[in-house]
Order: sequence, then C-alpha cells, then structure tokens
Amino acid sequence: MAMVRLQKLLSERGVASRRKAEELIAGGHVKVNGRVASLGDKADDRKDVIHVRGKKLAAAAAPVYIALHKPRGFITTMSDEHGRKCVEELVRGLDAPVYPVGRLDRESEGLLLMTNDGDFANAVMHPSTHIPKYYRVTLRSPMTDEQKLRFEEGIVIDGRKTAPAKVNIVSSEAGRCVVEITLYEGRNRQIRRMCEALGLEVARLRRNAIGGVKLGMLPPGCWRYLTPKEVRELVVASGSTKKIAAGYIKYGKEPDRDYHNARR
Repeated sequence: MAMVRLQKLLSERGVASRRKAEELIAGGHVKVNGRVASLGDKADDRKDVIHVRGKKLAAAAAPVYIALHKPRGFITTMSDEHGRKCVEELVRGLDAPVYPVGRLDRESEGLLLMTNDGDFANAVMHPSTHIPKYYRVTLRSPMTDEQKLRFEEGIVIDGRKTAPAKVNIVSSEAGRCVVEITLYEGRNRQIRRMCEALGLEVARLRRNAIGGVKLGMLPPGCWRYLTPKEVRELVVASGSTKKIAAGYIKYGKEPDRDYHNARR
C-alpha cells in the first residue's frame, strides 16, 4: 500500500469509520512510529508502525461483509461506557473485527450491515448515495391521506427538508396502522422524527431491506455473510466504481448462507 491518509487507512482496516478515525486522530489516540499523529498525516502500513489507543495495528484482514438482525434494546455501536447492550456482542467470534454500516436506534430492529471494509462502508453511507432502505412501521393511530402526502413529499428537520419517500398503508384501524416506508437517505432517527413532526407515534419499527439485501427469515440476534452478488449490487447502487467485492474472489471462498448467533 502506498502512502495514504491515516483516517482512510484506519477505515480500510476496520478500526472505525472514516469519521470516527478522524476523531481518534484528533483526540491524540493514534501514533505513527511512536509520534502522535495529526489530521492530514499519511502512512504506509507496510513500513510504518501504527498504534491506536496503545494497541498495534494488526496486519490487513480479508474483507468481511455481514447482515445482522439487530433486536430492539441494542445500540448500534461496538462499545458503550454506560454498559448498555451493543451489537458488538452479537458478532463476536469473527476472524476480523467489523463495525456497523449506518445505524438503527436502540428501540428499532431489523437489518444492519457490518463490515471491516472502510471503502464499502463509506460508499453505502455517503450522503450522495440513494440506496433504498425499506421499513415496516406500526403506528398507534391511523395515518391520514394528508399525513401520507407530507411524508412522501418531505418534511423539514433541522432546517433541511427530507428527500421524497414512498409510503404504502398496509392496514389501518382504530389505534393501529401498519405502513411500509421506503427512504432514499439515512438521517438520524429519520422515520421517528418525521412521524413525530406529523403527530404520529411509532409503536414498532423494523428495517426489512437495504437495496437488494433482505432481512428475510434471519432470526433476531443472528447474522449471516453477504454473498458476492449482494456486495456487488450494493457497490453498483452506491455509484462507486471500485471493485470492492473482488475480495471474495481473491480469497476463493463463497460465504455460507448459514445463520450465526454469538450468544449461543
């Protein structure tokens, strides 16, 4: 590997997302050849000795791409100083550390992608990417035609209007309404905040698919490897030209479709 920016290198190694890697560097937690690194520094992991929070950066691992069914009650992070349940405990035992691609809030459930491939994560999460994300949401009251139209056209949150969405009302009765929502952006707690702005209360929220990757029958708390086809489709959908999924070919093994549960 040639000299590359340190945050990019750490992201590619699965240490953290690029943004989190920048925070680690800015906080003085990264050293290169014994010197505290600064934002903008470059490194070559073939020659330079890199430490993150006192731990030496391990040799590059094979790319890993997984789909996790995040249960309610887990936060989308690899550690928590308050002792809350994290998705990290659901993916223990992997040959390489992975981290979440995007987020699902604590009380939401469903499909969460995880990887150690920083370029893949950045391609899927980048604001310019419009990979559709599919949700099934249960509301505590019926959604009116006016509320549905406003949801689809976009609502101003934090001074910025949300992108157009799709809403399909599956069932509606007094005290309960089930809707299918398709989003093309991934802002923080977006569906809950949009519903709150419309006076709707969310009882349950589950993400069923991201692009062509479906939750399917994957049980809560379990994960599976993505197939090369699924990885490639996400890369193409993101508009990225990098052949990220070539790692599967390089290492010569088709990932299994079995379900895995680290807590069993």
